[in-house]
Amino acid sequence: MSYKRTLVTCALPYANGPVHIGHLAGAYIPGDIYVRYLRMRGEDVVFICGSDEHGVPITIKAREQGVTPQDIVDKYHKVMKDAFTGLGINYDIYSRTSSAVHEKNAAEFFRKLYDQNDFVTQESEQLYDEEAKMFLTDRLIEGTCPKCGNPHAYGDQCEKCGCTLSPEELLDPKSKLSGSTPVKKKTKHWYLPLDKYEPWLRDWILEQHKEWKTNVYGQCKSWLDGGLQPRAVTRDLDWGVPVPVEGAEGKVLYVWFDAPIGYISNTKELLPQSWEKWWKDPETRLVHFIGKDNIVFHCIVFPSMLKAYGDYVLPDNVPSNEFLNLEGDKISTSRNWAVWVHEYEEQFPGQEDVLRYVLTANAPETKDNDFTWKDFQGRNNSELVAIFGNFVNRAVVLTQKYFGGKVPQNLKPQAIDAETLASVKPCREALEKYIETFHFREALKEAMNIARIGNKYISDMEPWKVAKEDMDRTASILYTCLQLCSDCAIAFEPFLPFSAEKLRGILRVGIDAGWDHRAGEGTPTVNFYKEGEGKAVHTRPASAPIPAGEIVLNWEMLGANELLPSGHELGEAVLLFQKIEDSVVEAQMARLEAIKKAREEAEAAKAAAEAAAKVEPQKPEVTFDDFGAMDIRTATVLAAERVPKTDKLLKLTIDTGIDERTIVSGIAEYYSPEDMLGKQICILANLAPRVIRGIESRGMILMAKQGDGKMRFITPEEALTNGAQIG
Repeated sequence: MSYKRTLVTCALPYANGPVHIGHLAGAYIPGDIYVRYLRMRGEDVVFICGSDEHGVPITIKAREQGVTPQDIVDKYHKVMKDAFTGLGINYDIYSRTSSAVHEKNAAEFFRKLYDQNDFVTQESEQLYDEEAKMFLTDRLIEGTCPKCGNPHAYGDQCEKCGCTLSPEELLDPKSKLSGSTPVKKKTKHWYLPLDKYEPWLRDWILEQHKEWKTNVYGQCKSWLDGGLQPRAVTRDLDWGVPVPVEGAEGKVLYVWFDAPIGYISNTKELLPQSWEKWWKDPETRLVHFIGKDNIVFHCIVFPSMLKAYGDYVLPDNVPSNEFLNLEGDKISTSRNWAVWVHEYEEQFPGQEDVLRYVLTANAPETKDNDFTWKDFQGRNNSELVAIFGNFVNRAVVLTQKYFGGKVPQNLKPQAIDAETLASVKPCREALEKYIETFHFREALKEAMNIARIGNKYISDMEPWKVAKEDMDRTASILYTCLQLCSDCAIAFEPFLPFSAEKLRGILRVGIDAGWDHRAGEGTPTVNFYKEGEGKAVHTRPASAPIPAGEIVLNWEMLGANELLPSGHELGEAVLLFQKIEDSVVEAQMARLEAIKKAREEAEAAKAAAEAAAKVEPQKPEVTFDDFGAMDIRTATVLAAERVPKTDKLLKLTIDTGIDERTIVSGIAEYYSPEDMLGKQICILANLAPRVIRGIESRGMILMAKQGDGKMRFITPEEALTNGAQIG
């Protein structure tokens, strides 16, 4: 089916922290590449995103910092919005779910489904923190895992052994808010009956959308094969969109229900008069860019919501990437194990495209992938600098040297020139195929292949040598090189917008950037830019002709034989990319090592503190006479050996000052026989004899056990004679 327009959304990032490179690689750079490509093709596109600002984690952070939830979301909304803009990710609107437009829209969406009886009501018992006075989500409950003993398992999962849990399964559950033991309390909520939509979803996804990426299709099939269950759409909380029905006081829309409606709200905010054609006209194509943790919400839950509402378009595609790791370890906001985008922009000014390039070239499109600073440096130096940048710089500098900075005439062409220019067309065809099927990593390779073609051509032709004997042939070589530079300016625009803009400034050409909806309603316009001496931005109606004298590139020109006419004056030659030195990468690695070391030390200190805090409960009381009956004395170990065929037992020969005797003790996992020789210890001397593994044991060694489980000796503060009584 052909469409009149395309609506592209990127997953709303959660406003409880800044954006990191995992977010960029998962959804935001792929979405921006796709939108830039469509606009260069002349297609009408709206690009929607915004901050997801409701939910329990935000209230927790606010509570921890002693501020309001609004303070938290205001802070991170700006941080995230600025970070996206800094990377050249230019949404038509970047709004937020705390806006008045969204609150009204989300409430109306819920109310319509409620009035249509699309929800089911269920009353259940949920864990409640009486001190914090709130119901607890699974992640706000911590206890001991019943399967592996991890004392820090969550109410939904143990991250140590990986098992799935429910809060009821945890041993000794505690609220993470107050530390108190939660109680069960009845509450009523509204549920979306996903099981009702399961037959439709199976047909819509598994039969009608087999073209979806395998990781998306596979996860959807797994969910559907497991059977769908009703899912709550409301929550007991005071931060969010209030549930707009009677009897729902103290309840808000659950964040997973609330957030995707934000796409609609943001479109309404951008285009209040024409938003419906973007959401309700069958000739609109809807594409969601997300990370893999959002697949179920965008492929199963949100489509079911739209289907229930009745007249919205459904997603045509939901391209999702897997997760990006950092230096072999999972990116974690809570552990500060991340490369934060706003910090990168501060530390690497002017090198925004390097990050875009590396994250695209190493994108986790089919499986989790890894970002390393060494790879970052290597790709910049050996690909961007040595191939793309080197080709452009040599072509422009030589043109300035031999032809006064003007595109020379094609005076002496040879077959190799035409063959080289013709080789761009297969790259373009492959590039288009990969972008249109959401394989951006492969698409970037094709763009870089155009730069490789140019770099190889100029190296093989050696115009600096040819110029010594044949200036006409030199003119044709550089003419060909400059046409390839123009191809690069087009091909790299979706991937490296800052570098493509800089290249267009060198070539003194503009780019047709497509429809621009950021001005709101009105006649669609096309923006194009002419770089050179300063930056001139021109906006014209979509139907207006290009002003005389302007060279404006567009996608359809990619691979054409003549983009720059002879006599066209070039701008100043500037380097597109800078080499990244070892010291820069070493500083980043040192920062990560410091974070890792600090985390390990903190974890060790926490474990030690917890172990020390674990004291065995007191045993039943005894009388003074009971205690007086015990004969506790000092003794010295004379000999020690392992008890055969056991792992824990040592046979000790000791001098009690009264006699020499044998004691069998289960301490072999903590102490070797060599450790015991000559050690002065305390024993219970008058314990009745007991035969252990055929050996008569007379007495018991006194030892202490701390929270870490290790046994330690109770020893005199100074050496005493054997047999000294303790009491």
